Amino acid sequence: MHPNPLAVYVFTKTHQAIIDELSFGGGMINDTLLHITNEALPFGGVRTSGIGSYHGKYSFETFTHQKAIMKSGSFPLIMMMPPYSKWYHKYIRKFF
Repeated sequence: MHPNPLAVYVFTKTHQAIIDELSFGGGMINDTLLHITNEALPFGGVRTSGIGSYHGKYSFETFTHQKAIMKSGSFPLIMMMPPYSKWYHKYIRKFF
């Protein structure tokens, strides 16, 4: 494992110790990659996996790393991924 990975994906109910102990850019609990699409979360690495922008307030934000964590909720995200079922098409057509 890379000592400072860009992302960490944890599939467990006991994730807090892993998040606290590892140094990484961002990640997800019980899912993968969706944290990258969330504009409210910072994206970037630490140490050898990358450093974000700097100057002014960005220097402070860059050199005092925030871990971006997103926990997959109870909403079935599989509904957002193709192939879509007949039920899904019928449901969506009610709104659009």
